[in-house]
Amino acid sequence: MKRFMSRKITLTLIFLLIMGVSGCGWWKDMKDWWRPADMAKATPEGLYKRGAELYQEGRYKKAIEFFQRLKEQYPLHNLVVSAEIGIGDSYFSDGNYIEAEMVYRDFISLRPINENLPYAMYQLGMCHYSQMGAIDRDQTETAKALKEFERLVARFPGSKFSVLAERHILECRKRLAEREFYVGNFYFTQGKYKSALGRFETIAREYPGIGLDYKVGYFIEESRKRLIRQEAEEKAKREKEEKKVRAGEERAAAKTTVPAATTAVALPATDKK
Repeated sequence: MKRFMSRKITLTLIFLLIMGVSGCGWWKDMKDWWRPADMAKATPEGLYKRGAELYQEGRYKKAIEFFQRLKEQYPLHNLVVSAEIGIGDSYFSDGNYIEAEMVYRDFISLRPINENLPYAMYQLGMCHYSQMGAIDRDQTETAKALKEFERLVARFPGSKFSVLAERHILECRKRLAEREFYVGNFYFTQGKYKSALGRFETIAREYPGIGLDYKVGYFIEESRKRLIRQEAEEKAKREKEEKKVRAGEERAAAKTTVPAATTAVALPATDKK
C-alpha cells in the first residue's frame, strides 16, 4: 500500500513539474479544451468572442482556429465577415504578411461593397508597408504599398482609413525619391554623370514637393556641367587618338611604297670622220 501511495505521489509531482516547465501557455491551451464554457463557443457568437479574446491575448494562431471554425460551421452567419477580418488581422499581427495579404485580397475581391472594404484595402497596403526596406535595399514593397494606398484614397476619399493612407503615401513617395537620390549620388561620385542626371531628373519630375527639390536641383545643374565637360574631354581624347592612328597609318604606307625604277637611255653611237 505504501509503495502504491509513493508511486502516486511521484506521478503527481512529475505532473506538476511538467506544468511548471511548460508554462502558462500550456495551461491556457488545456483550458480552451476543458473549460465548461466550451459548449458556448460552439455558437457563432461564442466562437467569435473566444477568437477575439485570444487575439487580444496575442495568441494569434489559436485565434485563427476559432475564426476559421466560425467560417466553416456557420458560412452564412453575419459574423463570418468579422471572422474573415479577424483571420487577416491575426496573420498581420503575427508578422505573417504574405498570408495576411492573401486574406485581405480575397476579402476585397469577394466582398466589393462591404462596409469593411476600406479597412481591408488599408490593411493590404500595410502588409507591404510593413516590409519596406532601407533606401539602400530594393523598394518593391514600397512601390506596392504606395499603389494600394493610392487606390484606397481614390476609391474612398472620405474614409478615415484614407486619411491614414495619405500619411503613408507621403512617406512612401519620399522613400522612393530617396532611393533614386541614393543611386544617383552613387553614379555621381563614380563620374557617371549621364546616369546620375537621369536619376536626379526622375526625382524632379515624379517626386516634387517632398523636401528634396533644392538638393536635387543643385545636383541636376552640377551633373549637366560635368557631363558637358566630360563629353568635351572624351571628344578631344577621341580625336587625338584618331589623329595618332592616321599618322601611324601614313608612316606605314610611306615605308611600303616602292619608288619608280629609272632606266638610263643609251644614245646611239656616232661615227667620227
